[in-house]
Amino acid sequence: MSYPPFYLIRISRIETSASIGIHGFEQAARQKLYVSVTLMLPPPPLGDQIAGVQDYDFVLEGVLGLVNTRHFNLQETLCAEILDLCLRQPGVLGAVVQTDKADVYPDVAGVACRMARLGPSLPGFPWWDLDV
Repeated sequence: MSYPPFYLIRISRIETSASIGIHGFEQAARQKLYVSVTLMLPPPPLGDQIAGVQDYDFVLEGVLGLVNTRHFNLQETLCAEILDLCLRQPGVLGAVVQTDKADVYPDVAGVACRMARLGPSLPGFPWWDLDV
């Protein structure tokens, strides 16, 4: 399958404290959460100029804003809302989001959820192969 040219911007392991989870201990206290986002973007114009490239500050600001607005029962819900945030940005062709709850189980590095949403120019793209 052929895809249009694009490049990736990856914002890795935004560390935050979230009210997330369905268990009593998760609802009783905020817990450490890592969020990673990969944006799929059209190629930038030639030259070493900021004009024409995606400003990705919205990812950090948006993730922190979402996490601080309310309690999320499910990582899937938070991932979907972050994907919505990303795809509302002009020029974003697709995105992959991963959340990782670091403190759910003792002796377990984390419990992660990874989701993707692709625009119409990337149907069938194997997003699961991307390092998030």
